[in-house]
Amino acid sequence: MVDALNPELVTQLRVASAAPAAEGIRRFRLTSPDGAPLAEFTPGAHLLLQAPNGMTRRYSISNPPAERLHYDIAVKREADGRGGSASMVDETRAGDLIHASLPRNEFALQATAGSYLFIAGGIGITPIRSMVHHVAAAGDKPFELYYLTRAPESTAFRDELAALSARGKVVVHHDHGDPARSLDLWPVFEKPRAAQIYCCGPHALMESVRDMTGHWPTSAVHFEDFGARNVARAAGDTPFRVRLGAGGAVIDVPAGVSILQALRASGHRIPSSCESGTCGSLRMMLLEGDADHRDLVLAESEQQHAIMVCVSRAHSPELILEP
Repeated sequence: MVDALNPELVTQLRVASAAPAAEGIRRFRLTSPDGAPLAEFTPGAHLLLQAPNGMTRRYSISNPPAERLHYDIAVKREADGRGGSASMVDETRAGDLIHASLPRNEFALQATAGSYLFIAGGIGITPIRSMVHHVAAAGDKPFELYYLTRAPESTAFRDELAALSARGKVVVHHDHGDPARSLDLWPVFEKPRAAQIYCCGPHALMESVRDMTGHWPTSAVHFEDFGARNVARAAGDTPFRVRLGAGGAVIDVPAGVSILQALRASGHRIPSSCESGTCGSLRMMLLEGDADHRDLVLAESEQQHAIMVCVSRAHSPELILEP
């Protein structure tokens, strides 16, 4: 049954195949039930999909947009997640029909760039894969790909992407869980140039890239993630209240529950996209209170008056939001 709180799930896709892509990662090929061409998409686009357990999650389309008969996605099974990825990996089978949205893109590739720098960490390769194939096929713009993973066996699309080194610079690096063996990206970013940077991966990687590109134009640096950054912080979460307007309803937000989830549980119908604080679709006006900002969207100047309700919490006992 389609999740009534996610009205963007407007179509069905058939799982044409489901197979391992790497250790802990499963690759799914999705097609139209009748075999017809699918809705067009652009590099960096994503789908909202309803997992077998009913949870709705966002997954990047990883194949190039010239391929119109299927969407490829790759899902990493997150044992410490909220259950959506585990349900997709453990319960989705070839032949299944799943509810889906039309493609959307909040991580769009800028066609006017002089060149491209792609930084992918782990499962963050999924939108980057589509971008790299698209740029490589066009052949008119130089690109560099830095793909960082823990080990070869956990590296999805490793051989395929390495083969693109004839068309651009491709560096696949494994740190084997040792921070001392991490790839030093500072030489890549030290001198700004006429390039657009696209980074997708764990929070630590994106924060590092953000720090190293502080002297680049803000418009040249783009981020996308999968919401994993809040897992480690959840253990220290404390309850708080949200008030809708100065004299409005008060909603309790327990530890381990997002503002978005609490609002939905109280009957508010709120469509969403990534739910990871990167797409900007769940911004609400902050009228009063001390917010614990956990997103990668709001500039410092915006944080006094706005909050991303999918990931952010409160330092104060109560937040007052615009209803």
